[in-house]
Parts: sequence; C-alpha cells; structure tokens
Amino acid sequence: MRRSFFGWVVLIFAISGCAMAQTAKKRVAVLNFDYGTVQSYVAEIFGSNQDVGKGISDLLVDRLVTDGTYSVIERNALDKVLSEQNFSNSDRADASTAAKLGRILGVDAIIIGSITQFGRDDKSEGVGGNAYGLGKYGLGNIGRKKSKAVVAVNARMVNVTTGEILGVAAGRGESERSGMLLGGGGGGWSGGGGGQLDMRSSNFGATILGEAVSKAVTEMATNLEQQAGKLPTNVVHYAGLVADVSGNTLIINVGTKAGVQVGDRIHVSRVARVIKDPATGKVLKKVEDTLGDMTVTQVDADSATGTYSGSGTPKVGDTAEGSH
Repeated sequence: MRRSFFGWVVLIFAISGCAMAQTAKKRVAVLNFDYGTVQSYVAEIFGSNQDVGKGISDLLVDRLVTDGTYSVIERNALDKVLSEQNFSNSDRADASTAAKLGRILGVDAIIIGSITQFGRDDKSEGVGGNAYGLGKYGLGNIGRKKSKAVVAVNARMVNVTTGEILGVAAGRGESERSGMLLGGGGGGWSGGGGGQLDMRSSNFGATILGEAVSKAVTEMATNLEQQAGKLPTNVVHYAGLVADVSGNTLIINVGTKAGVQVGDRIHVSRVARVIKDPATGKVLKKVEDTLGDMTVTQVDADSATGTYSGSGTPKVGDTAEGSH
C-alpha cells in the first residue's frame, strides 16, 4: 500500500508526539496521609484505630494511575524504602523528610497530605460530646437523626531536591445519602475491625462514608493532575563499582540509596590509565575503556543486580555509572 508524503509526515509527527508524551510523564510517590487531627473520631467510628491515612493514599494512587498523568511508584518499592529509613507515622506530613525519601526513590516529586475532616456533618450541641457526634460506626447510642458523611483532605507536592512545596490540592466530599449510621443509608456496616479497613473494597465504597471519601479523593486527584506542569524533571546520576561477576550477572555496590532503579541501564567501563599533574601528583583525569551495559533486575539499599551484555569481559572493580 502506497502512502502519500503528507500521510508519512502526519504519521511521523504522531509517533514523535506519543514518544514525547511518554518521556514527559513525571514520576511521583504518594506517602500515607497524616490523620492525627481526626484520629479520635476514626476510633469512635470503627470501634478501634484504623489507618485511614493509608486508605486515602491507596485510593489516590489508584486515581493517579488510572488517569495516567503521572508515573506512580509501586507501593512495595515505597514500603521497602520506608522500612529501611525507619520512617515513622509522625513523619507523614513533614516536607523535609519526604524530600529525602524522594531523592532515594529517584522521583520528580513526592506527595504528602492530611485528612482534616472525617465523619458526620452533624455539628449540633450535645451529640456524643464532640463536634461530629461520632459513636461506633457513626452514631453509637445517639441515633436521633439522619446525617450525611463528610470527608476533607489536602495534599502537597514536594520538590525532592529543595523540599519546596510545588503545589497544593484539596478535596472535599459529601455523601448524597443520609443515614443513622455512617455505614449506610440507615443500615449498619461493621467492616474495618482489627486494623483491617480496606477503603478500596466495594463494601466500604457502598457506605455513605465511602461515598464521601471517593468524592474527596477524586477532587484532590484532579487538582494534582492539573498541576503536573509545575514539577521539575530531576535527573539522577550515580556511580559505583562492580562487586561480583557470575557469568552475565553482575552485582554493583550502589542501590536505592544512590537512586538506582529496576530497569536502569548502567554503563560498565574500566580505567585504562590515570593522568596526573606531573608537578603535584594530583589526578587530572581517568581514561576509561567502555566494556558494555548492565540492565538492573533487582535492587536493594546498597547494591543492585543486573544482566550484562557487551564486547568486553567485566571484572570486580570495574566502574558502573548510570542515570535516569
């Protein structure tokens, strides 16, 4: 089939446009939201403390992944780094700590946030002894009238290089239905006991509280997506040494702490000679011979494993450099 010159031009620009869109996608990580402001209300609603901050974070990740504006780091990779860095719940909303984690993860920005409202819209006096009138699953023994569920959240995008706040986003959701209990339009929902609350479950989503949560997170996600242009593109460079060679499998002495990620292509080379200042003995330059490349398949805090291919045979002590 023959194609006109104009048709080929259109096709080339379309392909180029797709490639540019893919490379322009910014990489982010989402930390669990802080919920200290509403923690006592959460415990009263569910009968025990539940990590609603993790629930909001999980829902936000789902929304961002579905939209596709950002490339979002996997939860397992994030949890591993959090564990290695002894990250505590009190650090959830701290921009400087978030920036440090973001540098380790190699992301363009890290998203932190807080839950500022979580419960009923009933703020009348003498209901349960607090502003929301919450009891177990919403009303406990009160039950004097039906109320709607209201949830409010806010998020901040943090520059991982400077700790600067690049953008803020808020979301507020109110259920369309009212109910005697937050678990439904008059019915009871007893999920979430024993620390097992899953906000992504259909059971929670069907409650009036789940309805409010969904609206709040969707509004916040939309606001974050609209601010993608504010994020800088951070290029991470790292260098290490080959620590082990087994056939075409290499292990190098740098890992996530240096910014290495699975899928990175690392250049392997060997120092051929060292140029020194004849007067002072100071090293001026190292001349290196390129051997080949290693594609990272596994990575932990201080090392990375990958598959090697190239014309030269690598050995322990060779230089390994990469960026992304």
